[in-house]
Amino acid sequence: MDTVSPVKSLTRRISTTVAGVAGAVVLAGCAQNAPQDTWKPKGDNAQMIYSLDKLVFPIAGIVGVLVSALAGYIFVKFRDKGQAIPAQSHGKPIVEIVLTIVPALILTVVGVFTFRTIMDLAETQDTEMIINVTGQQWWWEYDYPAQADQGITQPIITSGQLVIPEDTNVLLRETSRDVIHSFWIPALNGKKDAVPGRIHLLRMQADQPGIYAGQCTEFCGLSHANMRMEAIALSKEDFAKWVANQQKPYTAPAEGTLAKEGEGVFINQCARCHQVNGIKDANGKAIISAPDENVYSGAAPNLTTLMTRNTFAGAMFDMVNQKCRADVWDAKSEDFGAKYLAGVTEDCLNEKNLRAWLRNAPAMKPMYADPAKLEKTNGLYRGMPNLGLTEDDIDKLVAYLLTLK
Repeated sequence: MDTVSPVKSLTRRISTTVAGVAGAVVLAGCAQNAPQDTWKPKGDNAQMIYSLDKLVFPIAGIVGVLVSALAGYIFVKFRDKGQAIPAQSHGKPIVEIVLTIVPALILTVVGVFTFRTIMDLAETQDTEMIINVTGQQWWWEYDYPAQADQGITQPIITSGQLVIPEDTNVLLRETSRDVIHSFWIPALNGKKDAVPGRIHLLRMQADQPGIYAGQCTEFCGLSHANMRMEAIALSKEDFAKWVANQQKPYTAPAEGTLAKEGEGVFINQCARCHQVNGIKDANGKAIISAPDENVYSGAAPNLTTLMTRNTFAGAMFDMVNQKCRADVWDAKSEDFGAKYLAGVTEDCLNEKNLRAWLRNAPAMKPMYADPAKLEKTNGLYRGMPNLGLTEDDIDKLVAYLLTLK
């Protein structure tokens, strides 16, 4: 009876394992719904990267397959069985010249096209508006300085969702308040690091209205995987409406309503860190938050128009329920603006998510917000702490937050 040698048996097991791993890797790259797919560019900048990939990826793939095949052949053919050392290529000029020139030519071709693409992506002279982007653990802040040609007469500060006009070259000026982060919305451009003390520039442009998902791509601590972002592209007309809404004066809830009581809870519990532009205390004095006294980074998301964006907590959680979220995500370009600008209505609000966050934020997102861990952050919170709110307080806060739109 034939028997399989231990060497052949081991070889088969290794080959089967390698094939299984390779198959799993290939299948892991397949998805019907992949909002962060780099192979589906939705703007001029992402298209440049895609065009470069179409050149480089096949070259790299062919070289990778050839090298892997040759290496595998050598490992199997010349494995040590006690035989003499095979003939060596060292000292054969033709072999050494070919193995030098061919890779050099390949790298030259790749390098020329890559350098040209990098230079084109670095162009900023054609940008039409500016947005300051600040990363911190673990969310993104967007600051729109006054720009008359965009209808922005006073600064707008928001977070989570970057709103831009379609078919417009936008200049993002990126930095960080704490550690290095990296801003990446693959459908619109490549990634760019946000570094403390530095300003890095990134041009952003979207061909048509829609939501474009992104992710921080530089490990930045506990909730790095939960530090997400979305770019919202609107038509120029809808963007003008968004700007006007962001700049409208604050309207306090009517007296005697649950929302009015919620405003009081917000002032007592939330205004220490979160800013709502125009909110005033009982004496009519404007309330300016002082997060530097409570938050390690000295900043917390501005909530002035919280309900105009449909995510929160660093775009980690949906502010709207599944049906309303799908209505916006799947809307046609011509309908998208109206649906997004409608904001979060009471029938669309994802109360489960919002209430759970208000009840115990650290339980939903890993943060240095536990009093037992404050020695790691000089006694200040990093992330939203558990405020110990009662269910009655949460009812009032939810009613109040719904008015911020």
